[in-house]
Amino acid sequence: MDDLYSRIVHDRGSVQNLFARIPGFRGYMEMSARRQADRLIREYVAGQLQQQLNRMPVVETMLLDAGGLSYMSKTRSVKTKFQTLVDRVATDMPGYSGFFDALKVEDDDLAVVYAFDEAMLRYADEFGKKLDALQNAAMISADVDEAIRDLDALTIEASQAYSLREDVLKGIARDEPPDMPLDTPEKSLTTLLDEPPDISEGLSDDVTSDEEDIE
Repeated sequence: MDDLYSRIVHDRGSVQNLFARIPGFRGYMEMSARRQADRLIREYVAGQLQQQLNRMPVVETMLLDAGGLSYMSKTRSVKTKFQTLVDRVATDMPGYSGFFDALKVEDDDLAVVYAFDEAMLRYADEFGKKLDALQNAAMISADVDEAIRDLDALTIEASQAYSLREDVLKGIARDEPPDMPLDTPEKSLTTLLDEPPDISEGLSDDVTSDEEDIE
């Protein structure tokens, strides 16, 4: 999926597109706003995907009316993958809580996150176009197989893109350095003040010096 990652990052659109299309979206810059921003993105994308998925029964009816019973197993497979994607986007428990709690997220990392958010919006739009193509193919009983294959390929790619988005957010969380290494505990100021200074070594040297002077 490296090629898909590179393509999404390279072809990213304007961040302003996210702000314009998603009501209430304020981005991820402020730590306190990140959970809401992630929720708004996923709810919006899931809603757009569900609207397109709801068109599938109509298209299947058109195929059946045109004698396309043989296509039903293929469209069912596409619907199952499509529904799985919608459910993931809408209901998944995010596994990247560290991203929400990170004190600071670098601009380059934010740019990548926005690229994947914007890509999910484009996938939602692209599903509409692929369903239009399938509906037109059903109407004229031509190129139906190709239209189904294109829709299936888009479903798989969108699911992979969503997985990559999760990986990106998890990677940002892992990059956040710990406050203090666990294997090198530091003493508190109170402990240092309570501990008496170790003067035994200095006393030993002084005693040895005095004994040498007496001799």
